[in-house]
Amino acid sequence: MIDPFLLSMVLIVLLSIAGLSVGLAMMCGSFLYLIMKGYDPSIASEQLLQGLYNGYTLLAIPLFILAADIMNIGSLADRLLKFCQALVGRFRGGLGHVNVVSSVIFSGMSGSAVADAVGMGKIIIGLMTRDGKYTASYAAAITAATATIGPIIPPSIPMVLYALVSDQSVGFLFAAGLAPGLLMALVMSLMNYVIARRRGFPTDDAVPMSELPRVTMQAFPALMLPVILLGGIYSGIVTPTEAAAVAAAYALMISVMLYRSVTFRAFWDTLASGARSAGSIGVLIAGSITFNYVITREDIPNALATWLGSMDLSQTGFLLVVNVLILLLGCVLEGGAILLIVVPILIPAVQAMGIDLIHFGVIAVVNSMLGLITPPYGLLLFITANITKQPLGAIVRDIWPFILALLFALGVITYCPDFVLFLPRLLGYQG
Repeated sequence: MIDPFLLSMVLIVLLSIAGLSVGLAMMCGSFLYLIMKGYDPSIASEQLLQGLYNGYTLLAIPLFILAADIMNIGSLADRLLKFCQALVGRFRGGLGHVNVVSSVIFSGMSGSAVADAVGMGKIIIGLMTRDGKYTASYAAAITAATATIGPIIPPSIPMVLYALVSDQSVGFLFAAGLAPGLLMALVMSLMNYVIARRRGFPTDDAVPMSELPRVTMQAFPALMLPVILLGGIYSGIVTPTEAAAVAAAYALMISVMLYRSVTFRAFWDTLASGARSAGSIGVLIAGSITFNYVITREDIPNALATWLGSMDLSQTGFLLVVNVLILLLGCVLEGGAILLIVVPILIPAVQAMGIDLIHFGVIAVVNSMLGLITPPYGLLLFITANITKQPLGAIVRDIWPFILALLFALGVITYCPDFVLFLPRLLGYQG
């Protein structure tokens, strides 16, 4: 007799390989498990409704997607890039530094790595490859690498997903991501500087300091979006979900009324694109909620916690094992799937080891985002390869130094919990 759980896992893998979305594959596997176990299949619907009943925070996801899409169709991205160019373009490897800084600023608005790569990425890659200043593969590699900052610096869609499965505060998770995100930006800037010196990449044309106030004022309305967003959350004026709505409304207002750069047709296309993106995430959430019921019925989280406990690992060893596991899974699984399927299984063991769940959430999100730039899955690699029309192998060769730099940052984030929790504690977190 074939084990129902094993058979459901095989079905999920086969359907995913065949091209079905992971969310739908998990639903099919869950239904197969319920039928083979003799349970009423309607349990799946019941679990889904119960999982979403208190999921008010999930409304932030489509709203953050909409805000990012509006910024991409308006002139906000162009103005932000000019500001970044004036700020750091004068240094060796200038446009590489512009790429990093623009990702930091844009991540404070979108919360999405894909939005960063598709929006700002198209523009900055064009600037870097113009006149042959940088190779196209290097421009693609650094753009993919810096886009991973998007889900770390608040706001963050993956942090919202982690909050769903861990029952932690979205606000404190956002705060915990700020310092790690800046650390990731720092190590990538340093790596870009080293590579620029080695390969002779040029500095950008220096913008006169007298021009900096004018460029700053042109970008000022866009720069205020993260301030309004995070200020509203941490002052208690709005919840993270309400802040996402404010972000979308503010981006639309300044794009239409101030910059006058959005047509009705472009806005309509943005709504349709945002709905498709939100729908794909929604299917993934629905599938994970259903499959998590199967995992719970099999008592896998407790079994895993018991097994890890029998290994007598220290916190240091446990976190090393978990990081390696997530890194390997990130090579073949999408980040959202890791956060919604794998992380809930690990949470009981994390609690048993006495590891703070906010700290672990940042580790899990940073680690799963590395999967976006590691082959063979590497969604950001495929996006930038499509933009530059470069072979995937050439981009992978140029991105390895940045992966190593991000692994160093991950090590600091993992083994220096005070570095991660410093800001949340200032804001009242008791962990």
